[in-house]
This record gives sequence, C-alpha cells and structure tokens, in this order.
Amino acid sequence: MAPTLTDVARTAGVALSTASRVFSDPERIGARTRHKVLTAAQELGYTPRVVEPVVAPHTSTVAAVVPDIANPVFSRFVKAAQAQGRQVRSTVVVADTDYDAEREREVIADLRARVDGIVVHSSRLEGAEVLELCGATPSVLVNREIPGGHCVIADSTQGLRQVVDHLDALAHKHIAYVQGRSDSWSNLHRIGLVRDLAAEYGCELSLLGWHTETTDGGSAAAARVLASGATAAIAHNDLVALGLMAGARSLGARVPDDLSVVGSDDIPFAALSEPGLSSIATPMDRAGTLAMEILGRAAAGERTAPRAVRLSTHFVARGTTGPAPARSATALEVTP
Repeated sequence: MAPTLTDVARTAGVALSTASRVFSDPERIGARTRHKVLTAAQELGYTPRVVEPVVAPHTSTVAAVVPDIANPVFSRFVKAAQAQGRQVRSTVVVADTDYDAEREREVIADLRARVDGIVVHSSRLEGAEVLELCGATPSVLVNREIPGGHCVIADSTQGLRQVVDHLDALAHKHIAYVQGRSDSWSNLHRIGLVRDLAAEYGCELSLLGWHTETTDGGSAAAARVLASGATAAIAHNDLVALGLMAGARSLGARVPDDLSVVGSDDIPFAALSEPGLSSIATPMDRAGTLAMEILGRAAAGERTAPRAVRLSTHFVARGTTGPAPARSATALEVTP
C-alpha cells in the first residue's frame, strides 16, 4: 500500500496539519521541521498529490455614470444594468455626477483606467468629448446620440405623438412644454419633436424653461404655465410633472379640470399620484440590459461597427389628462 501523509507525519513526529503545510505552504514552516517531514517522505517513498490551481472565471468591472441616482429613472436603469452584469460576472459601480459637467469629466477620467467599460447615461457633455474622455476603454452612451460611438436611445417620437394626439382628441389647442435643463440632449430632442407635432396638429405651443429636472423645478414652473393660458402641459419628466401638479394646486388650479398634465418616464410614483399621472413610458430596464450587452461584446474584443439602438416609447393615459376646460385661451386666474 502506498504511504500516506498520515504515515509521513507519524514518522516525522509532527501533526498531520504541519506535514500538510510543508507541501502546500512551506514558507509557513520552520526549516528544521520542514527538513524532518521531507526526509520522512523520502524514506517512505511518499509522493505528494499535485493539486491543480483553481482558476476563477473572468470577472470585470463596469462604471455606470448617471446624473442623479435619486431620480427613479436612473436607479431603474442601474438596477437593470447590475442584473445583466451578474449574468456575466460583471460588477457595476455607480458614479453620481449631480448634473455637473465638470464632475462628469473628473469621474470618467478617473475611472477609465480602473474599469473594463463605462456606461454614461444622459451626459451633460458633448458626445464627442465623452468618447475622447473614455479613450480606449469601451463605452456606451445612453440617451445621447453620437457618430462613432455605441448608443442606446429611448426615442420619444412615438410616445410624444401619442400624447399630442390624445390631447387633440380632448380638444386642447394650447399646450405648454415645461423644459428640463439646457444641457440635456433628451430635452433638446423633445423640443424639436413637440414643435413639429404642435404645427402638425394646429396647436399653439408655449415653451417654458429652463428648469431643474426635479419636483421643485416643476413647482416653480406652475405659475408660468397657468399664466401662459395653456390648457395642457407636457413636462420634461415625471418629477417635473408631479411638482407642476402640486404647484398648480397651491395656486388654486385643478388637475385635470383646469390643466391637464403629462410627464415622461412613467416612474412608479406616476401611477400612485392622485390623480394618476399620465406619462410617456420609457424602457429604461431594457436600456440598462442592452447597454451592458453591447459593452460586454466590446470589452471582449468583438469588433462591431458603432451603432445607435433606438427603443420606442408609448403613452400611458391616467387621470391627469381630461377635456380642455370651456374657457377662452386667456390666462387662468389663479389664487395667489
């Protein structure tokens, strides 16, 4: 019978664990003890079993750069990206830039050499600058179209058309668009779409902005919306829309009796508001998954031509849109 490690330990006069370490981690054992064990092994003809090292599956780290993780639309995107990352052993770290372009520059420059890929959502920078900052690190831009780069875009075209068609059917002939920030690519894209649709449907359009993309921004816009004489307002996002509703109520206006309100993104709070907020649903879950899939292929060295993936949006009608009030197009008198 072939000698065992137990035989070696007994012959050398040491514990079994000590004999084991002589072969697995010899640096932890003193020279004298090590010599005794090796001598015993040689005398007995013991040959230690060679254990192949365990090679861990390849893992990677991806940075998700977002302007405001407190906004449900961005947290939903990150959650989907992390779920996709787990499928391929990729860890997603999150960097919140707080809508600050300089902070975004610093974050990307700092992370590019420390991660395997970067996803930048709703960048405050020009697309070309983002690509330059990322350098050789694979990158995907979300809601920002740029030639020469991979992009995933929630296209508002279909959703906005459905909104204006819905408002037209309710006899609204004066619509206000409550803009987001001036450095938002999505906001500028929607302005162009709203202008074209208003002209197509023969609606008067009031462009109001710029505003922070928060409930406070929406609340601050309420007085101007009501003073414009518009009977319906489309807000840059749901947070702005919810703030607009609160601000309008504080000024004595009723939603939707005096003012119909539409948001964008269809965040969970939209269905929970009273009345429920009509909104444009944007597929941020799908965007998070796709961005990670595209990044994974690029990081693996797969050579694919840069492309823009467009995801369609759709309108979800709830209680904040109703028939246009039976009054003239003059500004609504509100309670100060």
